[in-house]
Amino acid sequence: MSIYDYKLTDRKGNEVSLEGCKGKVVMVVNTATGCGFTPQYKEIEEIYEKYHDKGFEIIDVPCNQFAGQTPGTDEEIHEFCTLKYKTQFPQMKKSDVNGENALPLFEYLKSEKGFEGFGSGPMALAMSAMLKKQDKNYKNTPDIKWNFTKFIIDREGNVVARFEPTEGMKKVEKCIAGLI
Repeated sequence: MSIYDYKLTDRKGNEVSLEGCKGKVVMVVNTATGCGFTPQYKEIEEIYEKYHDKGFEIIDVPCNQFAGQTPGTDEEIHEFCTLKYKTQFPQMKKSDVNGENALPLFEYLKSEKGFEGFGSGPMALAMSAMLKKQDKNYKNTPDIKWNFTKFIIDREGNVVARFEPTEGMKKVEKCIAGLI
């Protein structure tokens, strides 16, 4: 299996085969419109604009599983992102990334790159403290821990990196640039 074997539904209800990403560097990210990490949309859009013409694609999957931070309809989410952050990359239908209704793509991504920690710094400590209250065993599962977890896939379809939302976008961009 590779990401090319999966299909998603876009925000308008159309089936999208990831086979169309063959030969491209891809970032798959679960997003939210009302999260402390939502401003990452600005940097994600900047990276998209910088590398899209060089073979980079983003798959944005809005998700409401983390503190209900994406309550709107697919159209409301799209309108928010395009008006506030001027996003141009494709947005998929709001979907689950964990649990029994998780998208098969995310099950695959998590099996390829599990959780390795939030890193260091104030946001990392805050995320660790919050999750420890919810699940003392959170570190030992590959589940997505929060909004704006990013998976980077190389041009051959290999999942090469997972970045937690606490990771700086400069490090994410460096990874992408190295694959372009």
